[in-house]
Amino acid sequence: MQFSEILGQEHIKNHLTRSANLGRIPHAQLFVGPEGSGTLAMAIAYAQYIICNNQNGENTGENSACNLKFEKTSHPDLHFIYPTVSTEDVKTKPKSIDFIAEWRQFLEHNPYGSLFDWYQMLGVKNKQGEIRVDDAQEILKSLALKSFEGGYKIMIIWMADKINTAASNKLLKLLEEPTDKTVFILISENEENILQTIRSRCQVLHFNGLPETVIADALVKTQNIAANEALRIAHQAQGNYNKALQLLQPDSETVFFEKWFVDWVRAAFRAKGNAAAIQDLIQWSELVAALGRETQKKFLQFCIEMFRQALLLNYETKNLVYIEPKVEKFKLENFAPFVNGNNIQAIFTELSNAMYHIERNGNAKIILTDLSIRLTRLIHKK
Repeated sequence: MQFSEILGQEHIKNHLTRSANLGRIPHAQLFVGPEGSGTLAMAIAYAQYIICNNQNGENTGENSACNLKFEKTSHPDLHFIYPTVSTEDVKTKPKSIDFIAEWRQFLEHNPYGSLFDWYQMLGVKNKQGEIRVDDAQEILKSLALKSFEGGYKIMIIWMADKINTAASNKLLKLLEEPTDKTVFILISENEENILQTIRSRCQVLHFNGLPETVIADALVKTQNIAANEALRIAHQAQGNYNKALQLLQPDSETVFFEKWFVDWVRAAFRAKGNAAAIQDLIQWSELVAALGRETQKKFLQFCIEMFRQALLLNYETKNLVYIEPKVEKFKLENFAPFVNGNNIQAIFTELSNAMYHIERNGNAKIILTDLSIRLTRLIHKK
């Protein structure tokens, strides 16, 4: 992965290359940015630039052999840590090295992929991934090895907010007493979820969502679609290149999320004064409860955004509305009047509470049924 392959973020590219050329490479950096902004891709390109000493240009001259090893992200001086779960093949104490083949496949397929995409590849089902203390032990082993190129060794920790407490304590010690020519690059979408003592030892770089024009140009070049269609998809992606790629797929998660959402709110409307319709809400809760916890959490986040879009439409700020539901006979314009200042805060609170309890392994069927009944009351609030 080279800087020339990364979409946008020119100011960050310039900062990283300039600091590397001057030999001012911090031993610990934290890349913070929303999904699809290119934090992981940038970290790999930065690692390649440093390890292969690409100061005079990428993949040129004597550096070509080193750069070649990065094509499959298999350079001996580049190490990765990422959230994992137990699977059929790794039943106990899963750690990153156990899934290195899947990880390289994930990066090759789409370096802009999300944590949810990674979990889908692992088949997490009802489990939730994390970075454990065994990974911290692997970091010690990896960094104890002599550098293959004779220079820097780089450890990329993806989704660092998923590090559990035991692993955080070990990582903190490594950050406090780094070995010579060792660079840590932590990546996160949620900076506040990282232990403050770890954040304070890192130089933080904030990534913005990608501009619509950058996403549209990339879609035209890589996906061979018309410019006007690319702009429409880029607008819906809201700075997330990974989402733009998913919107091109007819069976993307957004299609299913929209259907579940519409079925849910329709059942909630029918349930007013109709006790029999409560059964529809219960059936809906059973359907969503059968999904994995990560899918449930992402769906509830999607619901929050749908209600937000309806509120914006209700308040006549159409230029901020980007979602275009494809469910038959469902129009956001018709739904919008039921989302207003009197109920939106309560709706957000209920959805956020449901996500909180699901993340903490609460009974999903009970949580979602309770949420559905509360939603029935809230959307009829004048």
